[in-house]
Amino acid sequence: MSASHFRRAALALPGVVEGAHQRTADFRVGKRIFATLGYPDDAWGMVKLTPEQQSMLVEAEPEIFRPVPGGWGKQGYTNVLLVKSDATTLKSALAMAWKNVEPKSQVKAREQDGARNKKKP
Repeated sequence: MSASHFRRAALALPGVVEGAHQRTADFRVGKRIFATLGYPDDAWGMVKLTPEQQSMLVEAEPEIFRPVPGGWGKQGYTNVLLVKSDATTLKSALAMAWKNVEPKSQVKAREQDGARNKKKP
């Protein structure tokens, strides 16, 4: 994968906008960042996971995922080595990170839409 693939996959998620944070591109839903590009360098992306999600991905795909060094990594922030990542794995990690920061109002609206769609014949 490349930075442009990461960018397109992140922006394909509902309500996502691209911004900038500390000289890196970031991806937000509402006001909350769930992913960045270029940290620690251009070969990497970052996704904001829970520690449990991080552990699962690092264990399953250690050549792709690693905890961000230091305290941030202990909180679930996870680096993604772009060149080793495939589309399915990257999209899954981005979707988990997106869901972790999705605003409650958006969750409620999505759940209500889902309930309405189930009632339709």
